[in-house]
Amino acid sequence: MDVILIRVPDWYVVTGSPSSGTTSTVNRLERLGYFVVKEAARKIIDDGTAEGKTVEEMRKNEWQFQKRVFRLNLEFLEVAPKDRTVFFDNGIPDSLAYYEINGLDLEEVLRSCRDRLYKKVFFLERLPYTKDYARIEDEELAKRIGQLSKKWYIYLGYDIVSIPALALKERVNLILSHII
Repeated sequence: MDVILIRVPDWYVVTGSPSSGTTSTVNRLERLGYFVVKEAARKIIDDGTAEGKTVEEMRKNEWQFQKRVFRLNLEFLEVAPKDRTVFFDNGIPDSLAYYEINGLDLEEVLRSCRDRLYKKVFFLERLPYTKDYARIEDEELAKRIGQLSKKWYIYLGYDIVSIPALALKERVNLILSHII
């Protein structure tokens, strides 16, 4: 019997609790020349605020907002190059945490996670919590989101590398040491 190996692209996820530094880390990787896929939720919020909407308006119906984030993440997968190293600011399995918190049906997201999408997941340990224009969670909810995200990546069998709360340059160097 022949064994068929499916090659996973050189795609990596940088994830963690809200306010753990994923966006700063991915931005630094981009400045170093890596192809990055920005966070879907921030893209939706940035696009909405450019149209004059408030974050509160966009997240008034959290169920609808999370569905939009999930669908946009699926679109990002379609256009991400399969022949380059790519870093994603959060991945499809992160939607499972938000769906679970909001009592949404997990099946659609789980079906999208059926195949292995990423080579490795870098889970950034929490930094001191700070709010910003897009972050509406309080510190406790942010912590819970991080715990659930990690739980789902583990459940799905991903290789998770914990990245401690270090200076940005040190975090990026640690991440790069795991892909080279």
